[in-house]
Amino acid sequence: MTINSKQELISKIVTLLNELIEIEEKSSTKSPKPDEKIEMLTIKECTELVNGLSEHTVRQLVMQDKIPYVRAGKGKNGKILIAKSALMSYLNG
Repeated sequence: MTINSKQELISKIVTLLNELIEIEEKSSTKSPKPDEKIEMLTIKECTELVNGLSEHTVRQLVMQDKIPYVRAGKGKNGKILIAKSALMSYLNG
């Protein structure tokens, strides 16, 4: 393999890696800006926000890791908090 062919190969690899990085940046989820507030909802607040959604359904979505959540408190007594944007994006498909 000549030096020129090695350089061409390296150039192609670098180009492909740059394209991959651009695709991942475009498809990555939008992270909140530092000054943006994230609205967190309890399970009950989720059911009040969406008509026809039960507490049981929200709990099942949480336990199946279909929607991200945060547990505020220790153990099973901790309150489950769900980002409003995450819930709405899941329900909208």
